[in-house]
Formats: sequence, C-alpha cells, structure tokens
Amino acid sequence: MDDDNATIDEARRNAQHEAIKSHVQRDVNADIQQRSEQPNVAESDRAGQVATDLRRGAIDDVAGKDRELSRGRDLARGSQVVDYVFSVIYGLLAIRLALSLLAARSSNGFVEFIAAVTAPFYAMFRDIVPSPSVSGGYTLVVPIIIAIVVYALLHAAIKAFLRMLAHRKTTI
Repeated sequence: MDDDNATIDEARRNAQHEAIKSHVQRDVNADIQQRSEQPNVAESDRAGQVATDLRRGAIDDVAGKDRELSRGRDLARGSQVVDYVFSVIYGLLAIRLALSLLAARSSNGFVEFIAAVTAPFYAMFRDIVPSPSVSGGYTLVVPIIIAIVVYALLHAAIKAFLRMLAHRKTTI
C-alpha cells in the first residue's frame, strides 16, 4: 500500500507542479504582452537611430554608385575623344603615306596641306630609317609606318589607362 500511496502522492505533486507552471507561464506571457504594448522610450529611440543609420547608409551607397557611374561616363566620353583624335592622326598619316607611294607632286595644294598638317606628328620620326624608292619617284616612307605603329601603341596605352581609371576598385 505504501507504494500505491507514493504513486498517488507523486501524481498529485506533478499535477500541482504543472498547474503552477501553467499559471506562471500565463503571468509571464501577459507581462510580456503588456510591456510590448507600452512604448518604451529608450527602445523607441534606439529603433529610430537604427532606422536613421540604415537610411543614411542606403543614401550614401546610392550617392557613391552615382558618383562612380558619373566618373565612368566621363571617362567613356574621354575615351571616345581619344579614339577620334587618334583616328584623325592615323588617317592623315595614311594619306601622306599613300601620296608618297603614288609619287604625288609636292607642289600640289592638297599634298602641301597634308604635309603641313601631318608635320607635327611626323617630325620626330623623319630620317629615323632610310625610305626605299624606285624610279619614277615612288617612295615607301618607312618613318610614316613607324609613326603609325608608335601612335597605335600610344593609343592603346592611353585607352588602357582610362579603362583602369574607370574600373578602379575603391576598396581592397
């Protein structure tokens, strides 16, 4: 019988324990609900500060991306200008080369114009190597070919530099 009494007593204690536990749990949940419904000034201020910081960070990110895109557009426009300038130089030097290959008369107005316009771009390459010629005045002006190659290399270097500026990493 002692075993039956102990079992009944244990069951009664477990039931009381569960009742007390349920009561405490209801009280705690009610207290949490009540506190969540009451505005807490410190928590509200902190939440407002976090929201302000997040908003400021988002605005800074957008402004940074806008500056980066603007810089990229400016550098792309600069790259287009560089391409245009070098294309003009290539074209003028190619015309001068063609005129010398065809033995154009140097007294002709157009030939004089091309020679005058290309003189600043060709001067540093003049007489760098001899230019072979054949009878009739047809001359392969090798310094013009060298000038075109050097300007092409310079053009490629400038374009690479502009591309590097446009795609530079701001963070490591």
